[in-house]
Amino acid sequence: MGTYIQAIEKLAKLGPELRVGKATSGDAVRKFSLDHIRVLLQELGNPQASFPSVLIAGTNGKGSTSATLASILTAAGLKTGLYTSPHLVRVNERIRVGAAEISDDDFARLYFRVDDAAEKLVAEDRLPHPPSFFELLTAVGFCYFAEQEIQIAVLEVGLGGRLDATNIVDPLISVITDIGIDHTEFLGNTLTEIAGEKAGILRENGILVTLSQHPETNAAIGNVAVAKNVRGVDAVRCLPPTRQGTGGREQGTGLLARNEYDLAIDGEVLHVSSPLAGAHQQRNIALALATALELRANHGFAISNAAIEQGIQDTQWPGRLELIPGANGHAPLLLDVAHNPAGAWTLRAAISQLPEHLPRTLIFSSLSDKPVQEMAQILFPLFDSTSGEPERVHDHIVLAPIQNPRASTLEELLAVAHALDIPAHGAPHLPAALAQAQAITPANGIIVATGSMYLVGELRDLARNAGAPHLAS
Repeated sequence: MGTYIQAIEKLAKLGPELRVGKATSGDAVRKFSLDHIRVLLQELGNPQASFPSVLIAGTNGKGSTSATLASILTAAGLKTGLYTSPHLVRVNERIRVGAAEISDDDFARLYFRVDDAAEKLVAEDRLPHPPSFFELLTAVGFCYFAEQEIQIAVLEVGLGGRLDATNIVDPLISVITDIGIDHTEFLGNTLTEIAGEKAGILRENGILVTLSQHPETNAAIGNVAVAKNVRGVDAVRCLPPTRQGTGGREQGTGLLARNEYDLAIDGEVLHVSSPLAGAHQQRNIALALATALELRANHGFAISNAAIEQGIQDTQWPGRLELIPGANGHAPLLLDVAHNPAGAWTLRAAISQLPEHLPRTLIFSSLSDKPVQEMAQILFPLFDSTSGEPERVHDHIVLAPIQNPRASTLEELLAVAHALDIPAHGAPHLPAALAQAQAITPANGIIVATGSMYLVGELRDLARNAGAPHLAS
């Protein structure tokens, strides 16, 4: 058996998750098919058949919804597996039982078990090529959950839904979070096309938990649901009563308050107190809560209101409006993984809640296959020192490339700012960008870092290793 380091090195050679599973094939787009993961899992004994699961798809919010639901189930005393993607710092983050990540030893052991099985299948011409990065990790996760004899798994779809490797399971419940335009090269250019791909996680006579959203999206999901005789569960009753459908109130002190409100559920008052900041999280909390109630009412899971309250309160999902206080006289760092226009609009709404007088510095980067120009148009004006607004004269934008083959170059990022006629600084890499932002931002200001999961992961690691204690907003 190989070591953990050897497993990570083999994974790295596969390249980005959306690249064909051969290191020599460049950036060719992979032809997705459930047939490949099906063959691999059959060789491994179909571990995914040993536990019930909830499958969660969407463009934005599916990770937060998954983390909240898994926390609720764990608080209810259920041995719960959680599979998410991508990771912020370490690949182990993707595979959890309860609050614990898979250990390095278990990851290495199962990775090489899966990899050996895949090599055997390719040699026997039962697979046309080695599995992708994501297929390998999905198989590792399923094998680990089976070994751990979990009672239920919460699975976040990686990309789309219909052809995603996680869609090989037969879920008790399918959940669809908010859908927007993203991954158009794989999923289509319209909300109808993208929603149709997400709705691929629905099953004949199955159950769908969702919330109403754009009419085009609703229609696409509804058409698939009707064709499959799916029973729909509207999570609207789990939204804050003050502003159902558009978000409720946030309570508390500090730059970003926690979501806190009471709900009337089945004749009882349920108190929601979530560390996940931002009004948009109320929709994700509602989806997780509605799914937990459905599991309780119709699938025999013992989930008390007290467990729901505790699970929501204990949710951990870093990098989403996460505030890391400044150390050594530096400004605090606000991290958010907004990596598409919908995420950028959500972050913009959160930034609008910050005090107007607060000096702000934006650290921004993005992958080149994302709509960088559109995200910049949404976010950059909030940090424009030449806008004529007195409160913004001390603001800055710092741009730097991410360590990723798909990253936008510094020249491309600066060109985006130039096209908007908004001044921006350039840095050769993210450590330099953070140092520059800390140098130009007063201690009573704030540094906002966003644009990519990869950016947030690296900066979070840098900030925490520098001695800044973690503070969930």
